[in-house]
Amino acid sequence: MTSDPRPAAEAAAQLMTAMTRLRARLRTESAPDDRQWAWSQLTTLSRIVKEGPATASELAHAEHVRRQSMAETLVALRAAGLVSTTKDPSDGRKTLIHATSEGRALIETIPAARVAWLGGAIEAQLRADERETLLKAAAIMNRIADIDI
Repeated sequence: MTSDPRPAAEAAAQLMTAMTRLRARLRTESAPDDRQWAWSQLTTLSRIVKEGPATASELAHAEHVRRQSMAETLVALRAAGLVSTTKDPSDGRKTLIHATSEGRALIETIPAARVAWLGGAIEAQLRADERETLLKAAAIMNRIADIDI
């Protein structure tokens, strides 16, 4: 939208650094049992829990990864009993990935620990106007995540 690439590049670099640091911190603030799982495994499982069954291709597209990477993620989740598969009733050639009850239970426990820490940090350190800015930034980040260039 702007003709000067420098501010966008600077914003991108700073945003990536901040996101990496926050992601690492959230990982340390999680429940101890979830630390064995890679971030990609947890986000994929969370998507399946929240959005329902999906094909591996649909999940790869939604998570912005290659199908081969998603296949590796799904193998680990299936081996742990966190997901299962069924044939798609509308197209028997496709396989749908479902969260198991164990997968759902895992996804329900992780956010609580992370939200508790992050909410406490926001409450303790940010003014009301900064909290509003953070909400706007989260919406913008979600929009950026959905952009296909």
